[in-house]
Amino acid sequence: MLLVFFPGPDPTGDGQWGMRAYVIFNVVLISMSAIGAAVVLATVRPPARRLPQWLLLVPLLFGSMLLVIRGVPGMVENLLMVTGVRRGGFVGAADISAGEFWTGIGVNTYFFAGAVLLVGTTVSYVRRSAGPSR
Repeated sequence: MLLVFFPGPDPTGDGQWGMRAYVIFNVVLISMSAIGAAVVLATVRPPARRLPQWLLLVPLLFGSMLLVIRGVPGMVENLLMVTGVRRGGFVGAADISAGEFWTGIGVNTYFFAGAVLLVGTTVSYVRRSAGPSR
């Protein structure tokens, strides 16, 4: 968390957005992750049954859509990279290092796994909350 506010030299490479945008971007991402974790946990906690269904369903659907939009193309990119069709991915150079290759594979797999798990959680929550108990 400390690296978000004090990352050392400008990680934006003196880009046009600067440090303030870097910090705001990271705070928003960390907040979205924390809220997402709380919402997912609330889907299986008995006290959350008293909450309106939409209060959990809206962030679940929003998060699912974001992860699917990022995760599915990422997995397609993984397949292109692993098969050698496009070693640098969709926009990468053809001569990337092994570290860049495996970093890309790891990041894309992470988002795809998140999409699969959150979509499954969302579908499960909708099915359970649509039962006769409500």
